Amino acid sequence: MKDFLLSLLLISTLSGQVLEDISLGEQGKFEVSSQPSPSHYFRLLRSRDLQTWQTVDLKSPSGSKSAILSDSVLPRPNGFYKLERISNRFPLDSDGDGRSDVDELALGHGLNPANPISILDGNIFLATEENYNSLSKRDNFPGAQNVREVKFLITNIRTNPELYFFNINQNQHHYDFAINVLNFPRNYNEFTRNTYISAVNRQNLAGSLVSHDNYIAPDGSKGIYTLEFWPTDPVAFEWIELAYEMIAKNAPFISRLAYHAPSETQRQLQRANQARYDASSIHTIETDNLFSSTTYQPMNQQEAFGRLVASTGTETLSARDIVIFKNLPNDLTYVSGIITEVPQTPLSHVNLKAQQNDTPNSYIEDAAHHPEIAPLIGQNIYYRVSAEGFEIRVATQDEVEDYFESIRPTKSSSPPRDLSETKITALSGIAFSESDSFGGKAANVAELRRLFPNNAPDGFAIPFHFYHEFMIHNRFYPEVAAMISNADFKSNPALRESLLSNFRDRIKNKSTMPPWMYRELTELQNNLPPNITPRLRSSANAEDTTSFNGAGLYDSFTHKEDEGHISKSVKQVWASLWNYRAYEEREFYRINHLSSAMGILVHPNQKNEQSNGVAVAKNIFDPDWEGYYFNAQAGENLVTNPEVNSTPEELLAAKFFGNSQFEIQYIRYSNQVPEGETVLTRRQVLDLVEDLKVVNARFKTLYNERFNRDFAMEIEFKITESGKISIKQARPYVN
Repeated sequence: MKDFLLSLLLISTLSGQVLEDISLGEQGKFEVSSQPSPSHYFRLLRSRDLQTWQTVDLKSPSGSKSAILSDSVLPRPNGFYKLERISNRFPLDSDGDGRSDVDELALGHGLNPANPISILDGNIFLATEENYNSLSKRDNFPGAQNVREVKFLITNIRTNPELYFFNINQNQHHYDFAINVLNFPRNYNEFTRNTYISAVNRQNLAGSLVSHDNYIAPDGSKGIYTLEFWPTDPVAFEWIELAYEMIAKNAPFISRLAYHAPSETQRQLQRANQARYDASSIHTIETDNLFSSTTYQPMNQQEAFGRLVASTGTETLSARDIVIFKNLPNDLTYVSGIITEVPQTPLSHVNLKAQQNDTPNSYIEDAAHHPEIAPLIGQNIYYRVSAEGFEIRVATQDEVEDYFESIRPTKSSSPPRDLSETKITALSGIAFSESDSFGGKAANVAELRRLFPNNAPDGFAIPFHFYHEFMIHNRFYPEVAAMISNADFKSNPALRESLLSNFRDRIKNKSTMPPWMYRELTELQNNLPPNITPRLRSSANAEDTTSFNGAGLYDSFTHKEDEGHISKSVKQVWASLWNYRAYEEREFYRINHLSSAMGILVHPNQKNEQSNGVAVAKNIFDPDWEGYYFNAQAGENLVTNPEVNSTPEELLAAKFFGNSQFEIQYIRYSNQVPEGETVLTRRQVLDLVEDLKVVNARFKTLYNERFNRDFAMEIEFKITESGKISIKQARPYVN
């Protein structure tokens, strides 16, 4: 060992004193300068105990210059470094691949025993972000949509591990890469047995390196890469450590790398081994921190033109406005584009409306003061939401006019309205086909009642006929026809909003009911179970369809005991057909206002529920795998229209390869329950999954969508005070 010279031993606890010869580099990693030595190269090693040392970097000085050697990971507590100077004449083989360190340095292979592969197929060393991007593909992950991903495969993990980053655009799956590039035997079962799930047979590691460009670290720096494995794969700590160290050494451009456990299976394993993680070089990140620490979130990737408005909550908005909301609005008319300064979920009414209307929607932190946005408030703009970021620029009036002319329907339409049903009817007597008489909401809840006799509301429905006769009795049809045909009404949004408000007031407070109608409503009120408070819910003929969900357009009311006759709440629901937001949406789509009608669903109001939520019978992130997506919140704080600063629980229950059971992936945790607790129990999630299966199968047939794999139903549910599941609504998921 005469030619092996130990030139420097730097020992420092990484969280403590920094010695003169070692410092933090630009990436935040510890680095040290070598001596100028043309006949030698240098090796930096790290240890936790001064017994076992691991090579973290190799560098060869150029001429009379020194070399900078850097740790491959960000600092962790309780570590030591050692710098070795080694003769080029007697090089070592630091990664044990049979090639000397000198040869490795000449080829730029890094510390990876793998043999080079074609750059079309992948790489064994990613020196730059451009190298990463060339292999990447954008994909959806629960909580992170359209993020870049590069997949990796580590072979021979028990003997001589070799790391390969592969091009997903060439080979989508790990097995494809293994057989097409590494010439593995074409035996799928053998590959999966040696790569996933089994602790005994595992010979390979298959995972993903995911780039979260919009993540903001505690120190304010942007971006993080996460190391992830298949959600159902229970990867042991020692293999995660192996993958983490190999990726860190062979993708040195990454300044912040963290292991992310996306599933409950992997989280439980991480918690069980937390002491080992704490003593290692592995940085970890919790799902909640990963997805909440962001400045931008593309919710609906579209583009639009319009006037940029920073909403104060008092102005009148129109279809030509692109609006910045400080909080999620509970009352939203049709607008051209949406920006919120608080994060959203895919099932918020704001995003459902954006998806239905094909309008761009994003979360941008402090958007009203953003240097690229603030100067344009009040001007016509072009607004585009994409995975890479948002684009906002000044637009001309001609661009705005051409845009709206291109997206608005050219022909008017009239929603179906069957007035032949003239009686208030129990839900048990309403068929799905009678939605043209009672509205989609009432007909769908009647169907839910047949599917779940003990877990769906029971009650009655008031048909469109009642609304129609009420309008005739009060001579409101000629009045509203004159109002909406007025030129000033059409051209002035503020006047339009004011006149609609006045008309709603006339419906609620300056109208009468035909005696027969009043008698039938009295009979309905008398037939309701004693000691219950009825809930009257809108059920219009322009909502809850496969192409138009009408989320948040109309109003529902609870008729309180001291409010007297139920006709008061009936009028309130009818009046909501003329909400400004509802009118604007119908007007944009050229839906005939005078043929629109309002039915009413009446059932007992549920109070003091444990939680409420919305769920979709679809894996909205990766439809190739059976899954069910949930938003839930504690108590009566509605998921669809949340209170200010309220974050709902967001999760995916999916059935992945390698597991016959559903794996739960939490995307965000509710901030309304104690830390460590969830809104829904695992049992409740799984019970709701079974209910969603039943709902989806039934309504696929009813909507004649049996062969449409993209069709999915969305439900609203509650967990009652007694802990019972109640499904209160079902409608097609419009995306």
